[in-house]
Amino acid sequence: MSDRVLQRLARMNKTAAFLGAAVLVFLGLLLPGIVGATVLILIAVGLVWVLTKTWPVTPAPARVPRVLILTLLVVVAAYKAS
Repeated sequence: MSDRVLQRLARMNKTAAFLGAAVLVFLGLLLPGIVGATVLILIAVGLVWVLTKTWPVTPAPARVPRVLILTLLVVVAAYKAS
């Protein structure tokens, strides 16, 4: 199943994927308290799943920004939840 999901992600229009992700992040930032934090955590969980599946083929210089963005997302979610 995960291979099918990854293949669908690879076929997506990159601009549409970026805009969709941006809308979800802004939604999570704008929603109040625990609701916004939940949206951000769900995004982070999805990103962790994709990151674990693509880690072996990700070039080393691209790994650091991905982990930093994921960390920032989790920190913002924790801040919103408190």
